[in-house]
Amino acid sequence: MSAPAFPAHPWFADQGDGTYCNPVLHADYSDPDVIRVGEEYWMTASSFTATPGLPILRSRDLVNWELVNHALRQVPHPSYAAVRPGCGVWAPAIRHHAGKFWIFFPMPDEGIYVTTAVDPLGVWDEPWLLQAAKGWIDPCPFWDDDGQAYLFHAFANSRSGKRDRLHVRPMSPDGRRLLGEGSEIVYAPHHPYLEGPKLHKRDGWYYVMAPGGGVPTGWQVAFRSRCITGPYEEKIVLERGLTSINGPHQGAYIDTPEGEWWFMHFQDTGPFGRITHLQPVIWPSGDEWPRVGRDYDDNGVGEPMPSAANPLLKVGGPFLAPATSDEFDSSALGLQWQWQANHEAGWADLAARPGWLRLLARPGHPGRLELTPHLLTQKFPARTFQVDTLIDLPFGGPAAPAVLAGLVVVGGGASASLAVQTTAEGRRLVYRLDAEAVLDWPVMDGLLHLRVRVAADGVCTFAYAGPKGIFAELPRVFVAREGGWMGAKVGLFANGSAGHSDFDYLRFS
Repeated sequence: MSAPAFPAHPWFADQGDGTYCNPVLHADYSDPDVIRVGEEYWMTASSFTATPGLPILRSRDLVNWELVNHALRQVPHPSYAAVRPGCGVWAPAIRHHAGKFWIFFPMPDEGIYVTTAVDPLGVWDEPWLLQAAKGWIDPCPFWDDDGQAYLFHAFANSRSGKRDRLHVRPMSPDGRRLLGEGSEIVYAPHHPYLEGPKLHKRDGWYYVMAPGGGVPTGWQVAFRSRCITGPYEEKIVLERGLTSINGPHQGAYIDTPEGEWWFMHFQDTGPFGRITHLQPVIWPSGDEWPRVGRDYDDNGVGEPMPSAANPLLKVGGPFLAPATSDEFDSSALGLQWQWQANHEAGWADLAARPGWLRLLARPGHPGRLELTPHLLTQKFPARTFQVDTLIDLPFGGPAAPAVLAGLVVVGGGASASLAVQTTAEGRRLVYRLDAEAVLDWPVMDGLLHLRVRVAADGVCTFAYAGPKGIFAELPRVFVAREGGWMGAKVGLFANGSAGHSDFDYLRFS
């Protein structure tokens, strides 16, 4: 069917007048890490069990970001053929060294992995296991001025029985092996759940920046020493204060070509995920401690900038945000799509019916749609938005395998779906909350418009329409929630032992 132009993106941080609004990314790019290479900034983030993983985002001004690649095609362990909530790829670190981009990423049940690429827009190397370990998390590599290399990391108490500790270990400069046990550089139970160390060297000081206090309620700590192995002194440099930005959590300190500094971090927003904020950083002369955010107290501790318009240092291009809508007119899925676990090439087909996405039906998880690997999903892209799709589910006759296909919201061990189902008698429209069929009635045509509208409180209202496009809202709503360190997601699916379903588009507005 012919399609109108894409609707406006649900969220832009650039206000078009030299200011920006936080968050700069209103989507679940959890545990962001950012570097500058020349005039461009590059970001990656946690991806857990979703594939492709380790998203690569690019910007020229730290505000307008586009999703340009993924560094990881599959999670590098066979157990991730299944959805394993809370597992997989945790907080990564991205660096540029020796002419290559490097990403060190933890899998808390398997160990620390590394992948590299000369061109971040190309194919990244198959990741290698730097160290098998249980509970090592948040790795950050550092190559010192003398050529020595080190790995900093934290610990997940759930796997290792340790927490509030930061460790440094000597590493071969090629990132292929660790060269010793190293030493613990910080033990700080007064900063509970200390994690996410990122190392910087400035004016002869080694700075380890890390969040403490836990994701929803914590703060930013800076540790500094003249020696990489310590001892380190500490200072809280950013906390919530009187703002609405809870737990300004881990992220990245980045310098600009002009020599200014910024801090990108995430804020936990429940079902809307861990969204990305941008804070200014200054280094007062003679102090050597960074001041982050605004409204510093007598100790130099700042508060995060809230969502009001903030000055933008340099706008480098047009309004950009990671893509959402997809008309399925290309030969490949848009980069915004992810499967729930390791995927197979045959799950989606864009060539069988040009201009449509064909999902090949596969058996779903019995009673737990959110644990189904072949759900094709996207992040929530704003605090309020609407998603529309047009489905065409053919009826293969009484002897054909049953297929259930449609629109889904998943997260936090729960799901809601509005779908068309084929049975021996024909087609039915089925609305399910988790495994409960709330509404189930016959429909004559497999060509139906499906819609979900998401409100600022996470309440999802589903609706449907026939070929004429007159929508009817369903009376029972679904309240989205986070789970497994991720926000809720919205997407498409086709369940069954055989058969398929076609989708003409997926549009956000």
